[in-house]
Amino acid sequence: MSAEKMKVDGIFFDLDGTIVDSREAYYEAARIAFHEMGQEMPEKEAVLEIPRKLERKQPINDVIKGDLHEFLNVYLNAYYALTTEKTKLLPNVSTTLETLSTKAKLALVTMRAFPKENIIKELEGFNIAKYFAYVVTTLDTDKPKPAPEALIKCVKALDVQMCDCAIVGDSISDVRAGKAAGSKTVAVLSGLFSRQELIEEKPDLIIKDVNALPDFIE
Repeated sequence: MSAEKMKVDGIFFDLDGTIVDSREAYYEAARIAFHEMGQEMPEKEAVLEIPRKLERKQPINDVIKGDLHEFLNVYLNAYYALTTEKTKLLPNVSTTLETLSTKAKLALVTMRAFPKENIIKELEGFNIAKYFAYVVTTLDTDKPKPAPEALIKCVKALDVQMCDCAIVGDSISDVRAGKAAGSKTVAVLSGLFSRQELIEEKPDLIIKDVNALPDFIE
């Protein structure tokens, strides 16, 4: 992992765990789903394993008993209904995005299965929509991250070259998508994935959070 400064024309940001803190939304969605299923709520640490495992396509039946399809239906619907209320902009992100927008074109790439209009509305609520020239959600792709399709869409929309771009995210899917696309990869430690998990994916850079990024961008 290099600590040298990157020259980039485009930066693609993940949303949850990168720009916003979604832990409370995950937790509240799980509380609703476990209640609906008539099950006791596990400890918070176990609850936060659910989105991690879903992203890694790992089984979650060690956390959830009963009908997994029913649980996930309630859980995901609750999560999407709660995101506007329960997600919070991570500290100082607005200032960081303002700085980075003077250095490169910015796009947002999220795995939420949400219409992009909903995402843009959420960004507007945080007063940061103005920094993003393009937004891609899972609904805009046939194959979401870790496939490179969303990043390819960003490159076309921003009129930049993939090799001159970087994806910034908190998860292994972000790093894998960047590598598959041929972009630079920056992992942040502000989400659900550990430093060791991210190191194993060999990103170009690992930083504490997005607020450290301007120091590494020319």
